[in-house]
Amino acid sequence: MDLDRNVHDHIRLFHLPNDAAGVSILPPLAFAGGRAHIAPAMTASLHTIGAARTASLDPMIQLVAADLNHVNAVILARMQSEVALIPELAGHLIAGGGKRMRPMLTLACARLLDYSGMRQHRLAAAVEFIHTATLLHDDVVDGSGLRRGRRTANIIWGNPASVLVGDFLFARAFELMVEDGSLKVLRILSRASSIIAEGEVNQLTAQRRVETSEDRYLDIISAKTAALFAAACRIAAVVAEREEAAETHLDAYGRNLGIAFQLIDDAIDYASDAATMGKGVGDDFRDGKVTLPVILAYARGTEEERGFWRQAMAGGRAEDADLAHATSLLRSSGALDDTLERARHYGQRAIDALGPFPAGGAKAALIEAVEFAIARAY
Repeated sequence: MDLDRNVHDHIRLFHLPNDAAGVSILPPLAFAGGRAHIAPAMTASLHTIGAARTASLDPMIQLVAADLNHVNAVILARMQSEVALIPELAGHLIAGGGKRMRPMLTLACARLLDYSGMRQHRLAAAVEFIHTATLLHDDVVDGSGLRRGRRTANIIWGNPASVLVGDFLFARAFELMVEDGSLKVLRILSRASSIIAEGEVNQLTAQRRVETSEDRYLDIISAKTAALFAAACRIAAVVAEREEAAETHLDAYGRNLGIAFQLIDDAIDYASDAATMGKGVGDDFRDGKVTLPVILAYARGTEEERGFWRQAMAGGRAEDADLAHATSLLRSSGALDDTLERARHYGQRAIDALGPFPAGGAKAALIEAVEFAIARAY
């Protein structure tokens, strides 16, 4: 069927030679203001962010290519249903060009720990199903019309179908967790799922509230974005039967990477274009989402500028000219630059968390994944 062919075409992107990945030599990180959030500081061998070359996910893709083919096979098999709409709608998003970053983190962390089994394949598929389910639900909540450069499922099939297929994918994820047989893995991923939902509700209650604090916003993104990054990494240490310390370090890596990833997304919503982002430019602005750039610009603004932000976040200033003015204020106040600086801070913390692990292709690929997440803004 066409759906299977599209998914298999997407899977073929991951059949790459397994070349060793190197670590770029980078200048030191500077960070002014803001606070370290959630993850503990790490003090082992240091690598710093700031690309001497273009960062890429290619080293990670090459590292896990064979494993990822197994994961994609699980995804393709487990998204099937006798109800034809389910694989049709799920396949629209799953085969829609996503990076598979979260399941790749599970696979790469398993490689970092020299795990040679097969359990990570089903669990990485579970991670991707959780992520895809949250995207389907997010697009309904946000009324989004574009994702990864394609029309969203809710626009094509409607909100009820998108919500229900998202529920189906959540259920499939939990089936895969139960089949793995580890109560610890089940606890980690189920807890992450509940935290994600809490984060989304917290974001909903903060929507259009321009007085939202930076601390509250960091709590929101730590839940709705970083929790799954952290869980995806942590479960690798469980399947590899490593000590609690390895779990803690990988959790810190994933959590800080997730925060950095979201902060970059916040910045490029104002500073990129639809072709690059795969979604509408200024969606956060028009939806009244109070992200970190807005929080910083509002705190630093004149009374007139604060009035603009109050009107804009309330939905009263949503034209293209308003978006252009908002972007100008974000730049002139330094809010965009400082959001990127904070992202670099959390990216550095993610890299530091890998310090205790031995050098090699897996560690280098995980480091470059952080560099890639930051480089999307440049």
